[in-house]
Amino acid sequence: MKAALLYEGKAKKVYQASGNEAQLVLSYKNDATAFNGKKKDVFPGKGRLNNEIAATIFSYLAEQEIESHFIKKLNETEQLVHKTEIVPLEVVVRNIAAGSIVKRLGLREKEVFSPPLVELYYKNDDLNDPLINDEHAKFLTDLTSVELHEIKVKAFEINTSLRLLFQSINLTLVDFKLEFGRLANGRIILSDEISPDTCRLWDKDTEAKLDKDVFRQGTGDLIQVYEQVLERLTNYVSV
Repeated sequence: MKAALLYEGKAKKVYQASGNEAQLVLSYKNDATAFNGKKKDVFPGKGRLNNEIAATIFSYLAEQEIESHFIKKLNETEQLVHKTEIVPLEVVVRNIAAGSIVKRLGLREKEVFSPPLVELYYKNDDLNDPLINDEHAKFLTDLTSVELHEIKVKAFEINTSLRLLFQSINLTLVDFKLEFGRLANGRIILSDEISPDTCRLWDKDTEAKLDKDVFRQGTGDLIQVYEQVLERLTNYVSV
């Protein structure tokens, strides 16, 4: 199903799909990184969990008529996706103050943002993915003003859908990162992954962190946490 390795990132390997130039195979790794790669470890089984969780979430979004690059899950650690040219932006949606924004803006942790905030970061490891504004984003990418607006609108739509999904499994969606990619015809769709690697999720009753913060902060068992998220999701969403 997969041909040449095209790219290897921190969490995934990207292969050309055999016999179809318009498709890719994403292979999820067992690696975990934090602080722009400064903290690293390997967790056997993590690749399976990220793949299963992302596939479940993308399937749910498709039911909500939100298009993504996801086509289908191939096996425990791989999924078939449409080939897109990734826009070098990380789009972060924040519902509650946590993480870097607390220190950066001197906010109180757990402060609720109403409406939610959208932040743009330039996807560049050498520069530590700096926070940028709209004008920077248009200068650094090939996005037009209309396309950038469309990405933000899509980010809010995805946030609305995901908040409902996670509320249904007794989780609070604190914030999350999205990436978008351009298809061969120029259309921009949701790409990359959505998982506890890219979301902050808190248990609604206990406020326990059920995401990669347990690895960042050394406060819990990453595999057990991801297993719990997957179990809750699969009890609610069918892939």
